[in-house]
Amino acid sequence: MPRVLFLLPTATYRAEAFLEAAQRLQLDVTVASESPAVIHDRTVASFLPISFRDTDQAVRSAAHFAATHPIDAVIGVEDQTTVVAAAISAALRLPHNSIASAAAARNKHRMRELLSGQGVPVPRHRLFSIQDDAVTCARTVSFPCVLKPLVLSASCGVIRANDAQEFVAAFARVAALLTRLGLTETDAAARQILAEDFVPGREVALEGLVTAGALRVLALFDKPDPLDGPFFEETIYVTPSRFPVRIQQDIAACAAKAAQALGLREGPVHGELRVNDDGVWLIEMAARSIGGRCSRTLRFAADLSLEEVILRHALRMEIPSLDLTGGAAGVMMLPIPYAGIFSGVRGQDEARAVPGIEELTITAQPGDELVPLPEGTRYLGFLIARAETPAMVEAALREAHRRLAVVIRATPRRGPRAPSTPSGSRVVTF
Repeated sequence: MPRVLFLLPTATYRAEAFLEAAQRLQLDVTVASESPAVIHDRTVASFLPISFRDTDQAVRSAAHFAATHPIDAVIGVEDQTTVVAAAISAALRLPHNSIASAAAARNKHRMRELLSGQGVPVPRHRLFSIQDDAVTCARTVSFPCVLKPLVLSASCGVIRANDAQEFVAAFARVAALLTRLGLTETDAAARQILAEDFVPGREVALEGLVTAGALRVLALFDKPDPLDGPFFEETIYVTPSRFPVRIQQDIAACAAKAAQALGLREGPVHGELRVNDDGVWLIEMAARSIGGRCSRTLRFAADLSLEEVILRHALRMEIPSLDLTGGAAGVMMLPIPYAGIFSGVRGQDEARAVPGIEELTITAQPGDELVPLPEGTRYLGFLIARAETPAMVEAALREAHRRLAVVIRATPRRGPRAPSTPSGSRVVTF
């Protein structure tokens, strides 16, 4: 029976989907993580303790384990695991992306340097140290611009600045976030901030699979909500895309060129692109699959999940078909409206009753501290809908969201975060 090694951070939404896929394929599973808490049911997998911040140690641990428990595939399911996954795969001589390509996809500045060098349209950009004088830095950029950390994902720390004053405030906020997360002590890239031109236009997310350097587009999601700032909280994804076929082909071609420029040769990729009158722009490309619980929108022929497709690809198992089934689908990542202590969500039954709604999952737990973007790193939960057309999916998600009311208790304000709720509890309706 083939054995797969999953690299799972302690804070991930992806564990359940990958473990379920492995169970359906009857695989032996080992989970490598910094804490066994990442797998709630210890009977489904063995556990290998490793540190994702020490690649050499992780490779030694995995190689030692593989000497007596042969590993057939290594899957890094989040950004912070992709470089370690590449290094372990190289040591075990498994099909893999190079360490350099995985690292480039992980570092926004290195990514843009490689992409622009190969003619892939990316925003003009400049790199600064968090120790630089923000006032001086502001004189060297064009406005509007977007400031972002090099190493975070899910729009965490991404802020638009329309003038020098907003630039200085955003610079301080991003630097404080990186310091508070403890990243600056161990990661040189976390001591830098990228500033790039704001690219207007409509944004899409592309899900793909790379085999021997060739990209196959699995799904293209529209993002119907405008992402113009000041923060860039992603909410609704809907597939199939409503862009004309010609533009979808241009998007696919841009993504394929980007994967090639980065040197990505094996496994899933997740791209973020923008489309405007000047064409298609590559904003991000990650060497992993779509985050959160968004993959639950995708159903492939033979009732395969995205995670099953990824595992079959990694293990060189037959994939019956990569055609999507089930009509139009979409997901809404429920935003966190205010900082505070989460008490609960009212109206869940009413939201589930909306025609087309397939699933509502509240991932926040009562007592959790909620932190909205740009400092936040988590969502409140996820809504998933399925219907005949993308427009019907979008309408169902919006109506279900409108029926929800989030109850948040105030907490004293700490540090440079978004304003907290007023004193007492607050019910936030949408």
